[in-house]
Amino acid sequence: MPLLINFETKSARVKGVSFHPTRPWVLASLHNGHIQLWDYRMKLLIHRFEEHDGPVRGISFHHEQPIFVSGGDDYKIKVWDYKQKRCMFTLNGHLDYIRTTYFHEKHPWIISCSDDQTVRIWNWQSRKSLAVITGHNHYVMCAQFHPTEDLIASASLDQTVRIWDFSELRKKHTAGCGSSPKDHANRAQQAELFGNPDVVVKHVLEGHVRGVNWVSFHPTKRLLMSCADDRELKLWSINGGKAWAVDQCRGHYNNVSAAIFHPRADLMLSVAEDKSIRIWCLAKRTMLHAYRHEVERFWCITAHPKLNLFAAGHDNGMIIFKIQRERPPYCVFENLLFYVKEKEIRRLDLTTNKDDAVMQLRAVAAFMRPFVSLAYNPAEKSFLLTSRSPDKENVGSIDLYKPAADGTAPTVVRAMGGGAVWVSANRFLVLDRELQVSLRDLDNKEVRKIEPEHMSKLKLKNLFFAGVGFVLLSNEDGIHMLDVQNKRVLATLKTSKVKYVIWSADYGKAALISKNTLTLVNKKLEVLHCVTESVAVKSGCWDGPEVFIYTTSNHIKYALTAGDHGIIRTLDVPLYIAVIKQSNLVCLTRDAQPVEVPIDTTEYQFKLALLNRRMDEVEACVKSADLVGQSIIGYLAKKGFPEIALNFVKDQSTRFGLALECGNLDVALEAAKELDDRAVWEALAEAALMLGSHQIVEQAYQRMKDFEKLAFLYLITGRLDKLAKMQRVAEMRNDVHGGFHTSLLLGDVAERTKLLRSRGQTSLAYLNAATHGFDDAADTLKEELESKGQPLPPIDPHARLLVPLPPIYTLEDNWPLDKPTGEPLEESAC
Repeated sequence: MPLLINFETKSARVKGVSFHPTRPWVLASLHNGHIQLWDYRMKLLIHRFEEHDGPVRGISFHHEQPIFVSGGDDYKIKVWDYKQKRCMFTLNGHLDYIRTTYFHEKHPWIISCSDDQTVRIWNWQSRKSLAVITGHNHYVMCAQFHPTEDLIASASLDQTVRIWDFSELRKKHTAGCGSSPKDHANRAQQAELFGNPDVVVKHVLEGHVRGVNWVSFHPTKRLLMSCADDRELKLWSINGGKAWAVDQCRGHYNNVSAAIFHPRADLMLSVAEDKSIRIWCLAKRTMLHAYRHEVERFWCITAHPKLNLFAAGHDNGMIIFKIQRERPPYCVFENLLFYVKEKEIRRLDLTTNKDDAVMQLRAVAAFMRPFVSLAYNPAEKSFLLTSRSPDKENVGSIDLYKPAADGTAPTVVRAMGGGAVWVSANRFLVLDRELQVSLRDLDNKEVRKIEPEHMSKLKLKNLFFAGVGFVLLSNEDGIHMLDVQNKRVLATLKTSKVKYVIWSADYGKAALISKNTLTLVNKKLEVLHCVTESVAVKSGCWDGPEVFIYTTSNHIKYALTAGDHGIIRTLDVPLYIAVIKQSNLVCLTRDAQPVEVPIDTTEYQFKLALLNRRMDEVEACVKSADLVGQSIIGYLAKKGFPEIALNFVKDQSTRFGLALECGNLDVALEAAKELDDRAVWEALAEAALMLGSHQIVEQAYQRMKDFEKLAFLYLITGRLDKLAKMQRVAEMRNDVHGGFHTSLLLGDVAERTKLLRSRGQTSLAYLNAATHGFDDAADTLKEELESKGQPLPPIDPHARLLVPLPPIYTLEDNWPLDKPTGEPLEESAC
């Protein structure tokens, strides 16, 4: 279809739409009173404005300032600041529903029209009414400024279009007119009572037989277009003091809601309540195409002032279209870039940057039927230029341009079909209208049909070059590798509809570009890597056999055949990559203008070296490149190279986590000292304990002041001298429990007896001393018990003494996890 849907929303009925002149934004005013601000490139709702009470019909961005204006059924005109996301002020004066609101291109003015049968002009800087224009005797449905002249066009349900001259108003309200604020106030009051004498009706255009819904000026020509409930579009010519009907366009079968001129082509666009959008040829006044919606009626339409986009609002949302594909046809051979621009095939020498015309085209592609591909034959210096009908698959023409020997106009031979590629120096393949592959010579004579087995069942859509003697055939389900000479399908891959195929220099690998999918394959059509994008993939080129660089609507990205992808840089406007030259991409704009875009290849070169285990290149990148940020760190950790990620990290918390992951306890210890957090010391102690670094475990326990774990660490490592120090620490801290536990581990009976006695446990102290043979201490405790009249506990002559075994050996250095033989170490015993 010629109307390619760029973006679509679902919402309440859309009564007005407006494009931002530079940013990828569009405003939609809804019947439920809301105003939506969308980013149509990212397909995101940026903000919703909800201060109107009732439907909002008028909406318009200012062409320079960060503001927009809206008008609604609450009789209010509101001016909004979209940066601050608030209403700046409200203009009151209309007495009925407001239909349209627009800014003037030069002056700080707003024009509005209303069901109160008036058109009003406002100064949005002074927030005052400048003029109230009366004359219509029914609802005024639309009013617009002329883009360059002091004219206003208004359309009304009184079946007329009126042209107004406001030159006197402009003179009085521009700088240097000598008017005082009091004069402005008096004129505003007179305008409210008697109409404004500074705006006079110049023409009353009659011809519609029912109410007129819309009127619009042509951006450059002296033409006016109106549409009405009589289902017609009318063209009017305005020349000096005269205005007359030029022609009319019929085709809609219900009320025509709105109609505009396309700003970049001789086309007219209209929407109607018959659920259709129609495209008309301005020169011939004939309908070129009709887009029909199944359910919703269309209410409004607007075109982007600079881009090939227009938006239409309907009962359940809004759709943004572009009329045709904007990718310029081009191809690359060695150091030459060939591309089509206007009426020429041009050649750009990538070594010298010399850009010159190669051939003049016989005809320029029609706006509704553009050129889609260009193929170059270096042996014959000939070109295949393909155009395709946007309405029907495989309907188009292939022009063969052959240079003339005497330097005159090239010879042009035309073939009909949906695609063509060179397969040898003097042969090319055409996908004809019968969906058969035809081999032809340089005179466009059919040599033979290429009909391998089951070819008729494929329902082919396109074909692509795949090296000398080979071609790729695509259909809705996938792509097929065809050996032209042997008429055999060598390989098949199921994938979404392929739009472009780009081969590496050695034809060993290919990138299959679908609408939202990029698939990297080898010569056997085996998938190496697949990337799915949320927006359309536009173009690409290979940087060596392992890296494919491609563009989307808003990014330049890369994909590795080893299975990774990422973003190189963002784009303000879509570009089409032709080739990479050192660290610059040679691209074409939508206007077929060659540009060089610098890129930083460090990230994907680093990843490629890492995936291929070329560690010398990795180290070189680490030392010389500025690869920073959490993304590269996370990537290294994810791929199993946390030790390399440490070279990038300055944040101590991140360094600590990476050091633990790669087992670098020295770096982890340094980071832990900087952080000095209990949770960090706990994690370090646990990791060091698993790796057998008891010295770092000791430091961690000391920083945590976890004396119980520290005492146990000294026990299992056999360092009884330090365990004895723990007993003195417990005494200084008055930690009876810790001291008693340490005395048990050391086998210190005297200390245990002392602690029990100090805590009033005299009987237990006596039992402990008497059982272990400490007679002097036992006698002293016996006398103390007898003096208090307490009974002596019985002494069991067969009691087992609480005396720990000495350690087998003392560990001074960190221990290994395994013996050299691979057998696990025996546990230390006490």
